[in-house]
Amino acid sequence: EVQLVESGGGSVQPGGSLRLSCVVSGLDFIRYYMSWARQAPGEDLRWVSSIDYGGNSTYYRDSVKGRFTISRDNAKNTLYLQMNALKTEDTAKYYCATGYRTVYREIGYWGQGTQVTVSS
Repeated sequence: EVQLVESGGGSVQPGGSLRLSCVVSGLDFIRYYMSWARQAPGEDLRWVSSIDYGGNSTYYRDSVKGRFTISRDNAKNTLYLQMNALKTEDTAKYYCATGYRTVYREIGYWGQGTQVTVSS
């Protein structure tokens, strides 16, 4: 069974940091581009960041550039998202998924998400 399990979410103040993790099992992790997406209540699912197979190329939506860093540890089958200088508008449930610029839940594999809340 393929499983993607996110963790690391929580509640922080604006300007704070969180590091999300996504542990992947049941697939050959290195053969997949990986992505993070997020969804705020009442909003569409939005792509956040992607990373290539070896972690050499990364991609970000404009609103998180310079603040978020996506990385992966293929030896641990784990995807990460380091989030710094968090803003209230970053509040959302964050999902990891296989694929590049993933926004369609019916395509690829998805985790159950981890909640990030940024508030003062």
